[in-house]
Amino acid sequence: MQIFAGLGNPGKQYANNRHNIGFMALDAIADAHGFGPWKSKFQGLISEGRLGGDRVLLLKPETFMNRSGQAVGEAMRFYKAEPQDLTVFHDELDLAPGKLKVKLAGGHAGHNGLRSIHGHIGEAYRRVRIGIGHPGRKELVASYVLHDFARSDHVWLDPLMHGLSDGAVSLAQGDPARFMNAVALRVAPPRSSGGQRQTKAGKPPANGQPDDEQKAPDRRTALQKLADRFR
Repeated sequence: MQIFAGLGNPGKQYANNRHNIGFMALDAIADAHGFGPWKSKFQGLISEGRLGGDRVLLLKPETFMNRSGQAVGEAMRFYKAEPQDLTVFHDELDLAPGKLKVKLAGGHAGHNGLRSIHGHIGEAYRRVRIGIGHPGRKELVASYVLHDFARSDHVWLDPLMHGLSDGAVSLAQGDPARFMNAVALRVAPPRSSGGQRQTKAGKPPANGQPDDEQKAPDRRTALQKLADRFR
């Protein structure tokens, strides 16, 4: 059993906060992969399902961010899970919006949710750090993370959530590189030619028409061309 824990705060008033992007990530995975309904357990909300051949428990602690470790620790003790069986999805101030990194072990960097988890199970678990950007000054951080995403943020937020769910199977299989590639394909997909064929110079044909729809070659004689200029 693997445990995917998303960090956030419970309650409708926090649902769209930047601090709740971990909850959003689990919701995206659950919806895309047909997980079971959410139900209350382990001081949180859980949903069970499979990612590829792996059985996975999704956990959203309802203990508030700074006590996330209570719910995570309880679930891990119940399933006799080891830290390496845990993946935590959380907001990351030090990454630009839409950027994502996977990290194994290490410090909590002042994140209260991670700090709480460290206190219950140690630091040897995997994290998916989801960038939300930094407000610029330390004293603005608290209000920034507890503020809703702006409507304009959905330009990158929605593709990011799709990418997370696309790559979830790879993450469960222990392939973070493939997981991150799935995210990148959603957030920054390869540029399309728009269906137009390119000319030898590498530019779209004139008037936006394919080559075979261009004007027919001019087969007039020189005398005919000269006469046509004076008509």
